[in-house]
Amino acid sequence: MNKSALVLLTLGLLGGMAGCQTAPPPVSTLEEQHAEITLREGDVIRVSFPGAPNLDSAPQAIRRDGKITVGMVGEITAAGLTPTELQNQLLAKVSDQLLSKEVLVTVESSSFAVYLDGPVLRPGKVTTDHPITVMEAIMEAGGFDYDRADTRNVTIMRHKGDGKSYTYITLDLKRVLNGEQKDLFYLEPGDIIHIPQKFSWF
Repeated sequence: MNKSALVLLTLGLLGGMAGCQTAPPPVSTLEEQHAEITLREGDVIRVSFPGAPNLDSAPQAIRRDGKITVGMVGEITAAGLTPTELQNQLLAKVSDQLLSKEVLVTVESSSFAVYLDGPVLRPGKVTTDHPITVMEAIMEAGGFDYDRADTRNVTIMRHKGDGKSYTYITLDLKRVLNGEQKDLFYLEPGDIIHIPQKFSWF
């Protein structure tokens, strides 16, 4: 076998071996863990119709009964839904009256508190009047103590529906800090953000 044929055979074998390797498992991202906020009593929202701005509603607070009033629809329950779910319900009610099948629900203000524990400058309660992501809440608390904070394993403790137990969600915020992915994880009222400390050898 001549030298050229031997080189081609070797390259072919290497290529076949590479093709048989198992692909690495997909990396979990914040996009996969993204939790859209849930509307609740007292939130101020705006309902607009991009294709028919004359139908837009002025910003209004969700009432104690959980409802808002939209001109073309009348009263509709908003509390307990995400903005996307409310958009879909409104669109289902008015789509036959619209040339452009678009409804947009925007949260103008939403006052609630979340709590931070661990190596940040000011641990404790953060109160916000608008939807806030986990990174924004950490910045409100003065930011990470980077010498001590384990930014790869930040845990969100969130009350379950029974109010007696928690759901635990772990986020790798180092990827956000490095610009590898967007910060899309929105917090809910009462969420607790636990930032662990780096493991140290003494």
